[in-house]
Amino acid sequence: MASGVSKTEVTLGDKTVTFETGKLAKQASGAVVVRSGDTMVLVTAVVASTERNVDFFPLTVDVEAGMYAAGKIPGGFIKREGRASDQAILNARLIDRPIRPLWPKGFNRETHIVVTVLSVDKTNPYDVLAVAGASAALSISEAPFLGPIGAVRVAKVDGSWVVNPTYAEIDQSAVNLVVAGTADAIGMVEAGCDEVDEADILAGLEVAHEAIKRQVETIRAWAAEVGRPKMEFAEKLPDQALVEKIKARFGREIEEASNILDKLERMNAVAAVKQAVLAEWPPTEGAADPGADTAALAKAFDAVEKETVRRVIAVDKKRPDGRGVDEIRPIDCDVRVAPRTHGSGLFTRGQTQVLTLLTLGAARDEQRIDGLDIEESKRFMHHYKFPPFSVGETGFMRGPGRREIGHGALAERALFPLIPDEETFPYTIRLVSETLESNGSSSMASVCASTLALMDAGVPIERPVAGIAMGLIKEGDDYVVLTDIAGVEDHLGDMDFKVAGTERGITALQMDIKIKGVTFDIMKDALERARKARMFILEKIHDALGAPRPQLSDFAPRIGTIRIDPEKIGAVIGKGGETIRGMEAEFECTIDVAEDGLIKVFATDGRLGDSCLERIALLTRETEVGDIVEGRVASTTSFGAFVTLKPGTDGLVHISRLADHRVGTVEEVVNRGDLVRVEVLDVQQQGGKEKISLRLLENLSAKEGSAH
Repeated sequence: MASGVSKTEVTLGDKTVTFETGKLAKQASGAVVVRSGDTMVLVTAVVASTERNVDFFPLTVDVEAGMYAAGKIPGGFIKREGRASDQAILNARLIDRPIRPLWPKGFNRETHIVVTVLSVDKTNPYDVLAVAGASAALSISEAPFLGPIGAVRVAKVDGSWVVNPTYAEIDQSAVNLVVAGTADAIGMVEAGCDEVDEADILAGLEVAHEAIKRQVETIRAWAAEVGRPKMEFAEKLPDQALVEKIKARFGREIEEASNILDKLERMNAVAAVKQAVLAEWPPTEGAADPGADTAALAKAFDAVEKETVRRVIAVDKKRPDGRGVDEIRPIDCDVRVAPRTHGSGLFTRGQTQVLTLLTLGAARDEQRIDGLDIEESKRFMHHYKFPPFSVGETGFMRGPGRREIGHGALAERALFPLIPDEETFPYTIRLVSETLESNGSSSMASVCASTLALMDAGVPIERPVAGIAMGLIKEGDDYVVLTDIAGVEDHLGDMDFKVAGTERGITALQMDIKIKGVTFDIMKDALERARKARMFILEKIHDALGAPRPQLSDFAPRIGTIRIDPEKIGAVIGKGGETIRGMEAEFECTIDVAEDGLIKVFATDGRLGDSCLERIALLTRETEVGDIVEGRVASTTSFGAFVTLKPGTDGLVHISRLADHRVGTVEEVVNRGDLVRVEVLDVQQQGGKEKISLRLLENLSAKEGSAH
């Protein structure tokens, strides 16, 4: 590599992205600082010097997002960063997914990509810079990376597409697309949308790919100038002689086992054939490494199985479970599965089953986010769980892994556009999707189950959301797109293309591929088939529950809202918080007051909550002539009685208005502390204060006393 510091840059839309190497982290295989505006990330790539004896590519991506990058000190007692945040994990997955397919077959050296976020300007997101930086770091290293790739975000603002938009521009857009790929094809898509149609998605992808081409060319030219020589590595393919022996001897058994409809029966049958293959050709007696012989045979068997399944699908147009390419597995929907939760929905599609359970909470139950993004809190959360029993396995359960966090975020993004705003539905909403069975696309099943749970709970979503996963088998120029992929089709296929949305359009999209890229024709075909499948599933959801329930569960809390003049907030809180604490105690509720005047009352008893809202309305409304008010006598004088109408506001009942006859003393009619009903006769402003004249209608305390 050329000595010294080297820089290059590329203009994407109206933004300039710079790449620099040679100054920081020079002992890494490749180290690049990527910058746009004042957002800056250091991306390093290190490739181990020795190989590992594993049958997978050991790639690890970590994102280190220190709070210092945003000028913050971490919260909590320790005051340092702990485990990676969910957002950092999602961004690590964003890097891993487009890079992982672009390596020689059989490459098994430990490869570690670390993104260190050095600075964020709260204007330019760092995630796409990190993906591009990883591509650049690998490209200038000795790693046999088959890139480079480029990565951009596109949004549609005021009818025009914007490349690498700012946070403000993203907020204005109905579509937020993150796209990565090579100069020839798109390899990864991540999208959150506000019910946009398929044509808009394709248009955005075309804009993104043009920008990606420029980025790829910039990185390629720069790597040719400053990069290290690439290491020698020949692809490690299965032993072709073993492949042919297995096909000749066990080809029919493999095909028969692969076509068994039930997932577990099929897996057991394939495993039995594999054991027969290993028994047929045991390691040579006295072999230096018997394990190597067994591993080579197992690798050849896996290649035959993959080739068989792909051939049957692509050529014979026959799927492992017997379905047609556009056929969706049987669907069953159910609600009110868990009686004491605030809402529940069960969605079963073939051998994939997800139960989503919903909980409603108050504003103080919102998730506080201590991170680098501009989002500070969330009132809508979706969490996805994937226990080992869902696939008939044993295992450890130690909290959510990266896959679970990713699937949970995808479903959350799919549902978010339909969640009512805080003023319409002032609850914090948490959904937990429990995967009970899995045989393909449990993430999209969690979208459907969550829609059922939301409607079952009475959350007023305008329309249901459904999701579907599409697959791809591509051989040369021929390909077949599969609707509703099962697990084996995902494992042995070339694409996992998840699309979620409503009857009006797409709300979330995620595409991952295992080949170098897919064409726009394939994506157009997949999007159209996904739309038809989505409409079919939405009908099934509608049959189970046509609309959100009109009332919340009996076990759900009640939240009422009222909006007041922000200048009246002091009247609600009272001196030292006395008024608000008194109301919380009297009405057995929790009161949240926002700076903009939106007040939320959280009560387990709806009647008490309504009474509290009435009290707040009384406290904050302007006193007007003709009002009938109940209040306590604050004090008496020789000329009348002062009555507290609300905290901080007293009015005077003149002695002449205590009764319809002459009264000798005020105390003949009322005393301090009496509860009275009065009428407002006059309101005048004097020196910034209200002077209120009242007429006594009834002494309620005296009436209660006479009743006893």
